[in-house]
Amino acid sequence: MRSATISAALLVVGVTSILTTGGPAGAAVNPAKATSAAAFGGMSGLIAAAKKEGTLNVITLPDNWANYGNIIKDFSKKYGIKINSENPNGSSQDEINAVEQLKGQSRAPDVLDMGTSFAITADQDGLLAPYKVAEYSEIPATAKAHDATWYDDYGGFVAIGYDSKVVKTPPTSFADLLKPIYKNQVALDGNPAQTGSAFAAVYAAALANGGSFANIQPGITYFQKLNQAGNFVPVTATAATVESGQTPIILWWDYLQASTIATQVPGWKVVIPSDGHYAAYYSQAISATAPHPAAARLWEEYLYSTIGQNLWLQGAARPIELSVMIKGGTVDKKALAALPPAPSTLSFPTTAQLTAAQTLVSQDWPTAVGG
Repeated sequence: MRSATISAALLVVGVTSILTTGGPAGAAVNPAKATSAAAFGGMSGLIAAAKKEGTLNVITLPDNWANYGNIIKDFSKKYGIKINSENPNGSSQDEINAVEQLKGQSRAPDVLDMGTSFAITADQDGLLAPYKVAEYSEIPATAKAHDATWYDDYGGFVAIGYDSKVVKTPPTSFADLLKPIYKNQVALDGNPAQTGSAFAAVYAAALANGGSFANIQPGITYFQKLNQAGNFVPVTATAATVESGQTPIILWWDYLQASTIATQVPGWKVVIPSDGHYAAYYSQAISATAPHPAAARLWEEYLYSTIGQNLWLQGAARPIELSVMIKGGTVDKKALAALPPAPSTLSFPTTAQLTAAQTLVSQDWPTAVGG
């Protein structure tokens, strides 16, 4: 999904100190245990606590991923908090690994942005802290953990993207991609056992081939056939691999193709497959062992504010609060109008279905497809 130089400082972080906030009667609060801004006496108290920490550690957030570059700059400017961004080209699994391996260090991740199936795994492993942002009630019940340890934020549709200068016959479906004319042309942006977006492409392929949210096996079988046909290219697709001619066709999120490839490759086209509609959101979460717990909570408040949600929209992604913002008149209408056409009726897998699907892909992908 998303390499920066890792800080040489390997300072061990002790137990989070108890802060005296600007809340009622100067109440003391342990930021690492706060489950809402109310614990700080409100947003002003949370902001003060976050500014006192002065730093936020993020991970796997490329600047051109759903407008993260502008989001990071705006947050840092607004609150005067330094953001350390590590491993921007890493995967969702890399985030989980970092939380576990860097626990107790000052450079450990404070916040996480993962595919939902990975967020569920992290939650089950006890790696996440419960916290309800002010807009928590505006997030659909099916798009958040029952204990508020993770919640969906922005997303889009799995789409077929292709370089029209190279691909003369436009593919419009998963079925099309099995045709001999697309030999050595189709790629994913990573390993679906480790990367949320690639996992989503397998789910979409399953839906296009008789599968369901409860049965992702047809998606694995599809990519096995694609590989056996010689059409699948086993490299991690990026704008650079497109420009080099290695991966003229990519299965990836529509909004990321718009922000990371179409801007660099003239003639890049994006189409949502006619035979497999799969939409999903990425999930936000706070590390239970975040070295900067107040800043982590302020970051989440910012992302789910009208400002944060519209910044996602400006990055061609669909924010989780989009319908509420449209109804309330707070949506960026120009950015909304720029979104590509998409199916209006959607459904999503349950947490149990996601967990089962992720487990099966992790087990079967190496044998069926490789990598």
